[in-house]
Amino acid sequence: MFSDVAPELIAFVDHSANQFLTFMLGDEEFGIDILQVQEIKGWGNVTKIPNMPDYILGVINLRGTIVPVMDLRIRFKLPSAEYSTTTVIIVTKAVDEGYERTVGMVVDAVSEVYDMSGDSMKPTPEFGCNVDTDFIQGLANIDDKMIILMNIDKLVSQEVKEHLTEAKTKSMTPELSS
Repeated sequence: MFSDVAPELIAFVDHSANQFLTFMLGDEEFGIDILQVQEIKGWGNVTKIPNMPDYILGVINLRGTIVPVMDLRIRFKLPSAEYSTTTVIIVTKAVDEGYERTVGMVVDAVSEVYDMSGDSMKPTPEFGCNVDTDFIQGLANIDDKMIILMNIDKLVSQEVKEHLTEAKTKSMTPELSS
């Protein structure tokens, strides 16, 4: 399930616990539900699809499945960074209205797997303005650091889903020559 990741990083998955895979984007640590992680791949080239938003880098072929790939740095409007040996694609499963969608997310590095109890998890704060926090499931305090817990299902919003579906369709449609 987690190819390309050191075995000591991936803990035994206890389905009764809240386990989160954490990753880095710059100096910030984010977490996603480990049950939504399908695979972690080292960075590799993607096939670019024309007319996509800048955060959708293109698609990869994952054992015969076309998987759209988005760069979370660009999606979150963070400063750009060079891809390095620690840059990975986290392949996730997002669910919307019962439909499962596979999406790859480029991150700077994978960090840890944490068991999180309700004591360490806090709700997303209200910012009182037009700040989109729908994709933030909550915040967690672990080892004196704050981890932003993401809701993958909401991150892959309707707008993004439309672009990802378009990318997949375009990648499977042969170009007609004139």
